[in-house]
Amino acid sequence: MSDREAEKTDWRDKGFWFPDGPGDPVGQRLVDGPFTWPVLVARESALRHNITTMAGYLADRGVRHAPHGKTTMAPSVFAAQLAAGAWGLSAATANQLLVYRRAGVNRVLLANQLLDPRPLQWLASSLDDDPEFELLSYVDSEAGVAALAATTGTRPFRVLVEIGHPGGRTGCRTVPEAVAVARAAAASPRIEVAGVAGYEGKLSTVDEARSFMGTLRAAAEELPVTGPVVASAGGSVYFDVVAEELSGHGYEVILRPGAYVTHDHGFYARRSPLASTLRPALEVWAQVLSVPEPGLAIVGMGRRDVPYDEGLPVPLGHAGGASVTGTVDALNDQHAYLRADGLHPGDLLRFGISHPCSAFDRWRVIPVIDDADRVTDLIHTYF
Repeated sequence: MSDREAEKTDWRDKGFWFPDGPGDPVGQRLVDGPFTWPVLVARESALRHNITTMAGYLADRGVRHAPHGKTTMAPSVFAAQLAAGAWGLSAATANQLLVYRRAGVNRVLLANQLLDPRPLQWLASSLDDDPEFELLSYVDSEAGVAALAATTGTRPFRVLVEIGHPGGRTGCRTVPEAVAVARAAAASPRIEVAGVAGYEGKLSTVDEARSFMGTLRAAAEELPVTGPVVASAGGSVYFDVVAEELSGHGYEVILRPGAYVTHDHGFYARRSPLASTLRPALEVWAQVLSVPEPGLAIVGMGRRDVPYDEGLPVPLGHAGGASVTGTVDALNDQHAYLRADGLHPGDLLRFGISHPCSAFDRWRVIPVIDDADRVTDLIHTYF
């Protein structure tokens, strides 16, 4: 799991301390290596465990996996996921897809609407130039169909008609709407209808997710599909329900969970179907800056360093291993308010995070550490 040669690590990379030129921290312990706090790290053992666990889980259920690469935007992680058996990667934007292609990814599921003519024509040309490149993309309107049909090329776009739900984001809201879009797509020589897709992650209950999968199945039975029906869904919360509800109907099922790769100490620790099996891989190491009043420690990490959209960081312990009992109850840009006793300025602490998708995009380079806290590799991100 290495792309440490992709870029030099130097003064541009937050958390690293190379004031005099590029350096390589691999082989050094985090506590006495060339680092300054805060720094986000990834535990290698947890990463490998999670990749292997999800690959086995979905293979046992006979479904394919196109993990959402937007979680990490890290080619070294992509390579590890693909090596473990992932069918391809899911993307949400044209820029993400461009990164994937530059990283050598040959199968991409573009799980979003794309109507921008410049990247659409680039995709059309890429399909013609590379016969090994496989692309599935979404469409949910006749305007989207027209944007695809306006491209020039030989190989047609293979599309999944997206089904949405009331209050959700993109996607046809009814089966008749989906059928109308599919018929418009099938009428164009530039487009092949491959199947259906949807996103259930914002639904509130398992029963709602099951009902939504029923809508996807109903649409799949009515669309003018070329070849076997592809059915895709599955965020990081209900992928067990999706696998159960879409399997056994003759579909080529492709699930898209991505947050599993690092898991977390917050949102997914509570909601993932594999919460008891996956291991949190991400930690932020940060220093106590001040203890201005009893029971309050101000820690040098904030909203520019850690996610806060799905919960605040969770104190795990001192760098030396001793536990810390307390709660982070607020963040500023560069400060965290930790309610805890017994801490002193200069203490180096470890924190877990909630929602990895909002952690990776705050760091250009992330050290990978072993269970002795020694740096074994570097993850470069491309957001």
